[in-house]
Amino acid sequence: MVKKLLALVLLAVLPMALLAQTTAKVSHKAKVLSKSRIEAETLANQMASGIRAAEAALTPAELAIAERIYRGRFPCELGAFVTLTADARTPGYFEVQIKNVKYRMFPVITSTGAIRLEDHQAGAVWLQLSNKSMLMNQKLGQRLADECMSPEQAKVAQMLISHPAPSLL
Repeated sequence: MVKKLLALVLLAVLPMALLAQTTAKVSHKAKVLSKSRIEAETLANQMASGIRAAEAALTPAELAIAERIYRGRFPCELGAFVTLTADARTPGYFEVQIKNVKYRMFPVITSTGAIRLEDHQAGAVWLQLSNKSMLMNQKLGQRLADECMSPEQAKVAQMLISHPAPSLL
C-alpha cells in the first residue's frame, strides 16, 4: 500500500519538477541573449515592417539623393499617373502614390548613380533616370508604372530622340 502511494506521489510530483526545470532553462536562455543579437532582431523587425531605426537620421549621401528627386504628378504610359510628394515631417522621405496605393519611401545609394527610392515593407521601388522614371513591385515582380516623366525628364527624352547617343559597339 505504501509503495502504491509513493508511486502515485512520484507520478504527480515528477512531471511538475521536470516542467519547472525546463521553464528555468528557457528563462535562463532568454536572459543570455546578447545585446547585439537583440539589436539585430529589432532592426530586422523594423526593416520588415518598413520602419528604419533612427528614421529621421538619413546619411548625408541619402539626403543629397533626396534633393535630386523630382516631385509632383507624373504622367506615365497607358494613362497612369504617379504622384510623388516629400514628407514634411521627415526630411528625405517621400510618399509615392499610384491610384489608391501609397508607399512610404526613402533614398538608397546605388552604384550606377540612378536615383532609387524603396519601401521595404511593400517591396516597392521608384527608379528615376535622366529621361524617365518607373515604379516597380519587387514582391510581385512587375512594373506598376513605366515611362513616367517630369517636365525635365521629358526634355531629356526628347533630346535623346532627336540626338541619340553614339553606339558603344
